[in-house]
Amino acid sequence: VAPIRELDAQLSGVVLTFRDTTDLSVMAGRLSYQASHDALTGLLNRHEFEARLELAMAGCSMDGRQHALCHLDLDQFKVVNNTCGHIAGDELLKQLGARFRAILREDDSVARLGGDEFGLLLEDCSLTEAKEIAGKIIKMAQAFRFTWQDKSFNIGLSLGLVPITENSGSLTDVLGAADSACYVAKDRGHNHLHVFVQNDLALTRHKGEMQWLQHIREALDNDRFQLYHQLIQPLDETENNGFRYSEILLRMQHKDGEIITPSLFLPAAERYHLMPAIDRWVVSHSLQLLSKQTAQKVSYSINLSAQSLCEDEFLDFVLTELDASDIAPERVCFEITETAAIANLARAMRFITELKGRGCSFALDDFGSGLSSFGYLKNLPVDFLKIDGVFIKDIDNNPIDRAMVEAINQIGHIMGIKTVAEFVTTGDVMKVVKEIGVDYGQGYHIARPVPVVLVDEQTDAQGLV
Repeated sequence: VAPIRELDAQLSGVVLTFRDTTDLSVMAGRLSYQASHDALTGLLNRHEFEARLELAMAGCSMDGRQHALCHLDLDQFKVVNNTCGHIAGDELLKQLGARFRAILREDDSVARLGGDEFGLLLEDCSLTEAKEIAGKIIKMAQAFRFTWQDKSFNIGLSLGLVPITENSGSLTDVLGAADSACYVAKDRGHNHLHVFVQNDLALTRHKGEMQWLQHIREALDNDRFQLYHQLIQPLDETENNGFRYSEILLRMQHKDGEIITPSLFLPAAERYHLMPAIDRWVVSHSLQLLSKQTAQKVSYSINLSAQSLCEDEFLDFVLTELDASDIAPERVCFEITETAAIANLARAMRFITELKGRGCSFALDDFGSGLSSFGYLKNLPVDFLKIDGVFIKDIDNNPIDRAMVEAINQIGHIMGIKTVAEFVTTGDVMKVVKEIGVDYGQGYHIARPVPVVLVDEQTDAQGLV
């Protein structure tokens, strides 16, 4: 605005300047939308969702209102991505986002929290109503078929539901409870809902596993794993070729010095796919130890997990480590459980064939635990059968167990495979497996697991322990 005045200063007019701000308003609105919404799906983003959740929680404290938070996770998203590419994965997320909005009430909020995870804020919603909405989402997922080109996929959802009241705690507490409840639902399979309640045993177990997960990562980062070994003894002394066979076993050293057995931390490692990293550590350190025991006829049996068998890069890693260690491959035996080999038969065959070509040997661990053990055995070129300890531990009192072991031992020998009896815990058990003709024994009656230590080359093999 500019005034126009006469010479005597009297106002005679005004100049007004107008500017069209439509573009700026549109741009400001667009920036505001982009700041609060996910670019791919058009849903709220995590930042905006958490702001709305915090505001809703504040309302609970002031007037006693009740809301519900639902955390959703897709169960087959990686399958779509790996099979059809990320464009197909993006399309799946957009389609699901639209379906979520169609099911929810007008005032409810839905957000893409990241990756294939979504959040639902159901305001002024009782737990009963929230369960009904979650049930509709599960039915939608069960009926939904995602089609991309010539492929069709069933999509599963895992849902964690948390009621929000004035006693729900902080924003972090509520988000953490929903995330944990979603993990519990995921453990139960496709299209499950888990409702958070205080003192939930399933959530307590999940939190315990998350704590072990942190300990495992610290042990990997700080080299706090330890190798133990347990002697595998020939039961027929005339078959002893001078080699000392031992199975490598793993222990974790806690930061306070406590030695932790694998039964406590391996379940968490398997659940959160850390076994390949642990197997890498074990293989690398075992081969390093073998390379330093040049004057001793020592052979190590190294366990491998099913997760490592399924990892394409793991075979290349093992081959590289073998080449770098410069040890005779005949001193290395890899153990694979029967169930892992059967579940990943093609990969197991490739893994075994490649490493046997280098001179390594293979043992099939826990043999007899599967329903089709003998049928699969003829397709697996292994050198040793480790008979499942469930058939060994009571073999001196159970004729059925004895008959099973006799059958496994006989078929193994017909195929040219050596047999190993696990869980040889007493002299009576030892006597029976010798009578049957099992080639090797392993268990507390023979030797307990002990730390692997290097000895002077002048020391005899017994000095290894």
